[in-house]
Amino acid sequence: MKGYYARKIHSLLGLIPLSVFFLMHMFSNFAAVEGGPERFQSAVNLINSLPLLLLMEIFVIYVPMLYHGVYGLYIAYQAQPNVGRFNNERNWRYMLQRISGVITFVFVIWHVYQTRVQVFLGEVSHDELGALMHSIVTNPVYFIIYLISVVAASYHFANGLWAFLVSWGITRGPRAQRVSSYVCMSLFAVCSIMFVASLFAFRSVEFDASAVIEMLKVTV
Repeated sequence: MKGYYARKIHSLLGLIPLSVFFLMHMFSNFAAVEGGPERFQSAVNLINSLPLLLLMEIFVIYVPMLYHGVYGLYIAYQAQPNVGRFNNERNWRYMLQRISGVITFVFVIWHVYQTRVQVFLGEVSHDELGALMHSIVTNPVYFIIYLISVVAASYHFANGLWAFLVSWGITRGPRAQRVSSYVCMSLFAVCSIMFVASLFAFRSVEFDASAVIEMLKVTV
């Protein structure tokens, strides 16, 4: 029963609050596509204007993420994929969920270090995050890593949502699960497109450090 409750907590944290954070991060990044540096900076400022932001980050994002990620690694370690014996959709989704989870967890730690930790250490200001992302994604190696990682994160989110609906008894029966599968995989496609589009937007010369500085001078 201990393992049962641990898995239920792991599943629940994947939906609330981590899925909410995932979507918020996606929309704030997509602001770079919709309105360039100015719109992205507005999204960053909006997030950083929230009260008790550091406490919210620690207890609403980082602690749940640490539990979900570490326990997810334990689940992945215990997993016994059998796609070689039973080559069906559910087995593939089971295996891809574990692989995408490992990629996502490692990437999130690295991405937080590159961005949020640098802000905390005073190496980068919130106004320079757009330029920082530009410098990261214009590196060809980093860009490929980011592309793979955001697609993996999008799959892990969308397929995890489908698995949540099944495991919590919300979608019962083959038809309900098939319909939710179509919805969740469509969501995977939309999230992937939005994140990838954001990466290409950050590669734009608009997000070069000198361009961002000039934009900030105009807005001030």
